[in-house]
Amino acid sequence: MTVRRPAVTTLVAGLLTTALVVAGCTAPDEPNTTTTGPDMFTNPVIATDSPDPHAIRVGDTWYLFHTNADGRNVPVHTSPDLVDWTPAGDALPELPDWADPGKTWAPEAIQLAPDRFVLYYTVAGRDSGRQCVGRAVASAPQGPYRDESSGPLICQAELGGAIDASPFRDTDGSLWLLWKNDGNAVGQDTWLWSQRLSADGLELVGEPAKLLKQTEPWEGHLIEGPFFWRRDGKLYLFFAANAYDKAEYAEGYAVCESPTGPCVKASENPILKSNAAASGPGHASMVEVDGRTWLLYHAWPPGQEGAIDPGRQTWLDEVVWTDGRPTVKGPTATAQPRP
Repeated sequence: MTVRRPAVTTLVAGLLTTALVVAGCTAPDEPNTTTTGPDMFTNPVIATDSPDPHAIRVGDTWYLFHTNADGRNVPVHTSPDLVDWTPAGDALPELPDWADPGKTWAPEAIQLAPDRFVLYYTVAGRDSGRQCVGRAVASAPQGPYRDESSGPLICQAELGGAIDASPFRDTDGSLWLLWKNDGNAVGQDTWLWSQRLSADGLELVGEPAKLLKQTEPWEGHLIEGPFFWRRDGKLYLFFAANAYDKAEYAEGYAVCESPTGPCVKASENPILKSNAAASGPGHASMVEVDGRTWLLYHAWPPGQEGAIDPGRQTWLDEVVWTDGRPTVKGPTATAQPRP
C-alpha cells in the first residue's frame, strides 16, 4: 500500500527544500554522498601519520606496523578487515643499546612459527652514524619485540647506510631479506639488495645480490621500499621511487628470475602515482584476501607534501592482474567494496 503525504505537508516540505537550495544548503537529513554502507569503505584507512605501512594476518586479525610516530618506535594497529584500524601501542618499546631513537623506519614482520615473529626495522646506528637494519623477536604478532643483538644486521655505512628491510618466504620455504642502501644520503646510487636468511631469520647467509638501482626519469635520484610477491610462478619486485616528500613519489615493479635476480623493470611504470585524491603514493606492501590482492601504501593529502599533520596517511586499493601485469586501482577516494 502506498501512503501519500497530506498536501499541506508536501507543500511545506517543498518550500523548505527550495529555501535551502537558494541558501546554498542541503536538507539536514539528506545523506552525505561520501557516507559508506557496511560493505563499503573510503580511503584513507588510517587518517593519521602512518608512513611505510606493512601488515600481516595472524588468525582473524591483521597487524599493521609503520614508521615511528607519536613517540612510538614501531606503532602497531590491529584490524579485523584491513579497513577499521585500532592503535595497539608500540611493537618495539625498547631499542637495542647500539641504536639511537627518533629514526625508526619501515618495520616489517614475518611469522616463522606459531609463537615466533621476527621484526626487521631501520634505526639510527650510533657507531656508524648512519641508518642500519636491525631485527627483533616476539612471541606474539603485536609484540613486544626485543632486539638482543650486539649490533645491526646490516649497515653498509660506506654506501650511505641500509634501510627498508623486507622479509620474504619463497615457495620452496627459503627465507630472504630485501633492503636498500641509502645512497641518496651521500650522493651515491641506491641499490635494492637481496640476501638469504637463516631458518630462524636472525642471520644473513651467503653473499648479497644487487638487484636494481635508479635508472628511469620517473625514479629521480632513488628507488626504495622493496618487497617481493610471487604469483603464478612469477616473482615480482615492487618498489617506490623519487623523493618521498614530493608529488613525484610513486610505485613501480620489476619481474625477477629468482630472489637474487636478474630483474627487469616494467615498461608501464609507475603503476601508482599522484592524482587529485592523493599525492606521492608509495612505499607499499601487498596482502591477499580470498584470492584478491590489495596494496597498502602511504600518501599525502594533495598540496600538503612534507607536512607533519596529517602526514602520510595509509591507503588501501585493490590490485588486478591482467596477463601477468599488476594494475593498482588507485589512489581511490570514492567509496569502494571492502576486501
